[in-house]
Amino acid sequence: MATLFAFLHHLAAFALVAALVVEFVLIKGELTAISARKIQRTDLIFGVAAAVLLVVGLLRVVFFEKGVAYYLYSGAFIAKLSLFVIVGLLSIYPTLEFLAWSKDLKQDRVPAVDAGKLRRIRMIMHIELVGVVAVILFAALMARGIGSFGQ
Repeated sequence: MATLFAFLHHLAAFALVAALVVEFVLIKGELTAISARKIQRTDLIFGVAAAVLLVVGLLRVVFFEKGVAYYLYSGAFIAKLSLFVIVGLLSIYPTLEFLAWSKDLKQDRVPAVDAGKLRRIRMIMHIELVGVVAVILFAALMARGIGSFGQ
């Protein structure tokens, strides 16, 4: 069972990274009705992957890995989880913007998004990408027991 949960955890992590990269590439291009729909779908995949990653990760911590106490004394784990939450909070703004496009897209119109808003979305996505890379770094540190304290 632990192997299945590890597999699901890694699959969700790769799906999250892939969705974020695809979303970033799409938002850098010209916004069309087709690209806006793709961005919405990709953002949905990103959100589902994030939810699966969090739930399966927490289940692994509680039931299948070294135990909650081990992780509570891991600075790398705390940093990893904190960054994951920060990336999730940052993703709210783009997601709300993408959802606001639905009305225009239902009428087959290109969403009217001003240049400043697109710059903010791109900047947030840059930060999210850096955050995800940092999460991967902390995961590697955590797997090696680096950053543990108090035990």
